[in-house]
Amino acid sequence: MSRQPLSFTDAREIADAIGDRVGKHIVLGLPLGLGKANLIANALYTRAAEDPSSSLKIVTALTLETPHATNDLHRRFIEPIAGRVFAGYPDLEYARAQRNKTLPPNIEVIEFFLLAGRWLGVAAAQQNYISTNYTHAAEYVMAQGVNVVAHIVAKGPDGYSLSCNPDVTPDLLDAREADGCDFLLVGQVNDNLPFMDGDAAVPASRFSHILDGPGITHTLYAPPKLPVTLVDHATGLHIARLIADGGTLQIGIGSIGDAVAHALILRHRKNDDFKALGSQLGENSPSAALSNDEPFDQGLYGLSEMFIDCFLNLIDEGVLKRAVDGVVLHAAFFLGPKAFYDTLREMPEDKRNRIAMKPVSWVNALYREERAKRRARVDARFVNNAMMATLLGAIVSDALEDGRVVSGVGGQHDFVVQSFALDGARSIIALNATRESAGTVHSNIRWSYGNQTIPRHLRDIVVTEYGVADLRGKTDADVVAAMLAIADSRFQDDLLQKAKDAGKISRDFKVPSAHCTNTPERIIQALTPAREAGLLPSFPFGTDFTPCEQRLMTALDHIKRAAGSKRRLVAIALQGFTRASAADEWDCLERMGLAQPHGIAERVSALLVKGALRIE
Repeated sequence: MSRQPLSFTDAREIADAIGDRVGKHIVLGLPLGLGKANLIANALYTRAAEDPSSSLKIVTALTLETPHATNDLHRRFIEPIAGRVFAGYPDLEYARAQRNKTLPPNIEVIEFFLLAGRWLGVAAAQQNYISTNYTHAAEYVMAQGVNVVAHIVAKGPDGYSLSCNPDVTPDLLDAREADGCDFLLVGQVNDNLPFMDGDAAVPASRFSHILDGPGITHTLYAPPKLPVTLVDHATGLHIARLIADGGTLQIGIGSIGDAVAHALILRHRKNDDFKALGSQLGENSPSAALSNDEPFDQGLYGLSEMFIDCFLNLIDEGVLKRAVDGVVLHAAFFLGPKAFYDTLREMPEDKRNRIAMKPVSWVNALYREERAKRRARVDARFVNNAMMATLLGAIVSDALEDGRVVSGVGGQHDFVVQSFALDGARSIIALNATRESAGTVHSNIRWSYGNQTIPRHLRDIVVTEYGVADLRGKTDADVVAAMLAIADSRFQDDLLQKAKDAGKISRDFKVPSAHCTNTPERIIQALTPAREAGLLPSFPFGTDFTPCEQRLMTALDHIKRAAGSKRRLVAIALQGFTRASAADEWDCLERMGLAQPHGIAERVSALLVKGALRIE
C-alpha cells in the first residue's frame, strides 16, 4: 500500500512534527500568491520566533496582504471593505513582522516577486529580493536549500490538488524524484478551493503531512477588481484588433487585462459597435498586416501563466474556444475575486477539465514537448503591462531607476522571448501614456531610464491609449517616430528634442499632425458616449464594491492626484462648500463617516470628499 501522509488538525502540532523531521533549521518554500499554506507558515514562524537557536528561511513570491490604509481618508474607505471581503483571511506573520521591522534575526524572507509597490520602503524586502524569470524560480528555490514546501490544497477522493498553484511545485517534485533535492511536501486543506485536475492533481503519498479538519478552511485571498477607466478601455480596444482569429492569447491581471477581455467580447458579440469605437479612437491603428476586427470563427486558445477570472467570460462568450487536446486554457496559477473561486469550484467537471493547470516552466517556455507546443501556440499574442517605456523601445516593468523593486520580472521576459521564438507570435506591451504624482503629470514614455526589464533589442509592439507602435525589426529612427506617435502630446516636443540631440532622428522630423492631439480630453470625448450607452462599463466583469464605493473610488482618486498641489486641493474643497445637493452625496459621506464631521480635520475631509464627488 502507498504511504499516506500524517494527518493533523492543529497548525502548531503539524509545525512541531515538521520540525521533528527536518530539524531546527528550516528552509520553507511557499508558492506564489494564493498557494501559500498560511496557517502552517504562521505556526512555523511562531515556532522559530520562540527559539532563537533555530532558523527559518522563507523562500517565496507575491506575498499577499490585506489592504493597509495610507492616510485617514483611505482608512475610512478601505477598512469596511477589508472587513467585508477579507474577513477570515489569516495574514502572514512574517509579512507583518518584516513590514514593522520586527523580524527576528533567526528568520529570513527571500522573494522573487513582490506585491506591486507595497515594499518600496522596506529595506529587508529590497535587499532579499532575487531577480529572476519565473521559469527559473524552481531552480533558485532549490539552490536556497529548500527542505519543506507548504502548499494550500483542495481535497479529492484519491488525493489532493495543488489547485491554484501548480506553478513551481511539480518541478520541485520532479527534482525530488530524480534526487535533485530533498524536502517534505506538506498540505493545508481549504474546501473553498476548486479541485483542478491534470498536473495539479497529486497523490496523497507524495505528501508527508496534511493539515485538515474543523477550522482549517479559511477565507481565500480575493482582491476586489479595480475599475476599468476610459484610458484602459482605449488601450484594450487597440489591443483587441491585434489578436488573430485561431490564435493564442496570454493576458495578465488588472484593469488592462479586463479591458482587453471586454474588447475581445465586444469584437465577437457586438462587432459593429467594436468597429465604430475603433474609428472613434483615431488614425493610429495597427497596420493592415496586424489588424483583425472581425468576430471569432475558430476562436482563441488561452496560454497564460496567470489564469484571471475574465478568461471564464471569454469561454462563456465563445471567444476562447480553440481547443488543444481538449483544453481551451492552460495556466500556471490563479488569483481573483471570491465569485471566481466559487464559479470554478461549482463548475461541472467536464467544463472545468477544459481548463488545465500546468507548471510555469511548461506554460512560459518552449522547452519540453517543443514540437507539440509549436503546433498549438500559433499566432500567439502575449499581452503584458509595463510602467514605462523608452523612446527607443526598451520596457520598464519591475523596478525603479534607483534599483528599488516595484514588483518583479515574473513571466514577462519569458513571454517576450517566446514571442520571438514562435512563428507568427508577437509580444504586446501595454502602458498608460502618462501618470500623475503629487499633482504633476509625467510621461510614461521616457527618452531613457536607468532600469530596463526588456531591452530594446527585444522591442516588439507597444500600445498606449493613443494607439499601436509596431517596433519589431525597425530602425532606431523609425522606432522613435512610432513611439512619439503614441506618446501624450504634452511631452512630444521634449522627447523629440532629446532624440534629435542624440542624433537618433533627423533634425527636420516633425510629429505628424494626426498624432498631435494625443490628449486625455480626446479619449474622453471619443469614448464617453459608449460608456453612457453601457458599452464600456467601469466593471465589465462585476465588482465587490457597492455603487456608493464606486463613486468614492473616483472621488478619492481626484483627491490623491491633487495631493501635491495646495491650489488644486483648495479648488476641490471649495466645490464642496455648499450643502450636499443629492441623497447619494449624503450616502457617500455617511459611508466615509463624514456626514456629521467633528473638528477641523474632519470638516476639511468632508469638504474634499464632497468637492471631489462633484467633479465631472
